[in-house]
Amino acid sequence: MDLRVPNFMQMLLLTLLTICSSSSIILHVSSQSDSCATKLNLNSNLIPFSTSNMSCDSVWTPQGFILRYMQSGSNTWSFILSAPDNGAYISVGFSPNGKMVGSSAVVGWIVGGGPGVVKQYYLGGETSTECEPDKGELELVKGTTMIVSQSSNLYMVFQINATQPKTRLIYAVGPKNGSPASGSYNLPEHKDMISTSINYAVAGESSDEGDPYTRLRQGHGLLALLGWGVLIPIGVTIARYFKRHDPAWFYAHLSVQGIGFALGLAGVITGFSLEDKLSVEVDTHKGLGIFILVLGCLQVMAVLARPGKGTKVRKYWNWYHHYLGRLCIAVAIGNIFYGIHLGEDDNSWNIAYGIVLGLWFLVVAVLEMMRCMSD
Repeated sequence: MDLRVPNFMQMLLLTLLTICSSSSIILHVSSQSDSCATKLNLNSNLIPFSTSNMSCDSVWTPQGFILRYMQSGSNTWSFILSAPDNGAYISVGFSPNGKMVGSSAVVGWIVGGGPGVVKQYYLGGETSTECEPDKGELELVKGTTMIVSQSSNLYMVFQINATQPKTRLIYAVGPKNGSPASGSYNLPEHKDMISTSINYAVAGESSDEGDPYTRLRQGHGLLALLGWGVLIPIGVTIARYFKRHDPAWFYAHLSVQGIGFALGLAGVITGFSLEDKLSVEVDTHKGLGIFILVLGCLQVMAVLARPGKGTKVRKYWNWYHHYLGRLCIAVAIGNIFYGIHLGEDDNSWNIAYGIVLGLWFLVVAVLEMMRCMSD
């Protein structure tokens, strides 16, 4: 019996072995991640300048952003920004004050394995139309901008002409599969961003500045949430289910609503201050906040003009007071969740307030059931 393998079978086996070995290589390469502790994993022939003496800094650890930089000449600086290739754009902005608005950013992306695109944007606002492509204050050196994907990482390369670049840097990562479309090149809203500062004279020295108005943002959110979203609903619950404890219910209701209105008013005031400092447009959120404040003021005025229990108009006053208060609570709850969304906070705020609302709804359901059973 002839046990020799035919030639076409040998070719088939050789092809399969080649495919399997190639796949293992691809998987091995894709598992590599960039870091300052390892040598730059990039073909030096692709980069139009030397990378041998570049400083390296892990500038945004949660997103895996690595910045390499060096002064290549008296007025020339070289940069390589690397980040995991998640199908999103990556960017670094040079800011005069640590804010996004007013910065000039270098943004790079690759669509569908095609050629990479690197553009400068002037971030004149927070909407796509206000982030203008091919504009900005950076003097990019022609022929040095590029972005490549290698080992599951994006490497954005560029040089700028400057005595020293701005030290306030802003990094952003775009939404997955949300790269700017060719033609308009409008920049989609980033998924996440961070503001940092860097000391070019000391290799690897960078500090996370975060949002310079984080405390003001958190204060605005907490005041509005506690005032309009927690205390006002509790005050309504007291008025509806504890009237048998007269007159204690009335004073408890008045006190809780008064504190809630004061906190909510403080939240609106801090909101105006935050809008002014951040120079952002949040017209819907602001409009709803003003509407809630107006409803709250009308409720205060209604208490001052409350008719006696025996009068004919007391019934209509009750309708006005009750339904206006419920409308205020409904709009406030919606605006609180919308504000959390605008603030780009993590899900902890949504979860925490959702738990508070869930407990309140549960208590109201039990009290309503007890009220129906007692009637």
